[in-house]
Amino acid sequence: MTARRVVPRDQAQRDIEEAIDHYAREAGADIALGFVDALEATYQTIAEHPGIGSPRYAHELDLPGLRHRRLERYPWLVFYAERDDHIDVWRVLDARRDIPAWLGEPGDS
Repeated sequence: MTARRVVPRDQAQRDIEEAIDHYAREAGADIALGFVDALEATYQTIAEHPGIGSPRYAHELDLPGLRHRRLERYPWLVFYAERDDHIDVWRVLDARRDIPAWLGEPGDS
């Protein structure tokens, strides 16, 4: 299978920047870089195997096609939908938060 291009939406990119800033400020540059590495590994996995993510929140929120995949070693979830020519990343959210509320209100994070 050919890997698809992973395309984060603007809000997903803001989520990522906030996470990196948080880790850099609270835990140091090494932890922040580890987050980036974990995110890139997750992107690679979903690019190669888009069906691997859980559809749990798709059912809860009535958003057909929405999946999520957890980052290794970090409590973050990548929410995405498979498209014909790419992977559409909607959000990258802290799994310890109220996920349905965050997905429902993309401006709040």
